[in-house]
Amino acid sequence: MLLIYNDPDRQPKFGTPEFDQFMKGYFAANERMKSDGVLIAGEALQGVETATSLRRKSGKVETMDGPFAETREYLGGYYVIDAPDLDAALTYAAMIPSADFGTIEVRPLMDYNPAG
Repeated sequence: MLLIYNDPDRQPKFGTPEFDQFMKGYFAANERMKSDGVLIAGEALQGVETATSLRRKSGKVETMDGPFAETREYLGGYYVIDAPDLDAALTYAAMIPSADFGTIEVRPLMDYNPAG
């Protein structure tokens, strides 16, 4: 999974030529992953102001508005790809435009049903 973390203050503003160029980079990455046959899924997330976080403490569920991350970067979207190894996954992660001002975390998905 390629997790896309953005700093909203550094991302191009919606409706500007810079934002349009930024999105062209995403469209190009999408097309490359599709043509290479690695793209399984991917979506952007709504803004952090729409997030609700949940924690359970001492058996009691607590909910809070917001992501409550101690960082300026927030999870903004993701791709699920089928890459043969970490090097290949990193190649696709480097195509994501947010890598210019944010962070792309590459993490394997857990397989609880291994073939065998």
